[in-house]
Amino acid sequence: MKPDRFLLSCWLAALAAAPAFALDPRRVTVGSAAFQVEIAQTPQERERGLMYRRELPRDRGMLFVQSPGPAVFWMKNTYIPLDLLYFDVNGWLSQIEADVPPCATPTCPLYPSDTSEVRYILEINAGEAARRGIRVGDRLQLE
Repeated sequence: MKPDRFLLSCWLAALAAAPAFALDPRRVTVGSAAFQVEIAQTPQERERGLMYRRELPRDRGMLFVQSPGPAVFWMKNTYIPLDLLYFDVNGWLSQIEADVPPCATPTCPLYPSDTSEVRYILEINAGEAARRGIRVGDRLQLE
């Protein structure tokens, strides 16, 4: 194999194995806090979420986009403790589930939204909402 093709093959293999954040993160802000997020829009992306990931940089997260309605999350096969932030259809933060622990058992607890009109859910590292001063009533903005 030519050196060019070998390097290209290695680069493509590394890219395929890299976390999704390395590909095309989007910037969101909540109040004055900014994060680079991967966006989960399809049912498959929302179902997988952050499962099986061993680390999440402090400035990263995952934004779930759903049709307006209630939201229920669980932490099955999620190895990172997280804060779950629930936003309404207008992007206003309505609920924070702080310090949600990972779950490796078959019966994981559920974390339902308090409201029936959730449109966005942001997952960030546990404690990050408190560290950054994020409060209910803050606005989510996708850049």
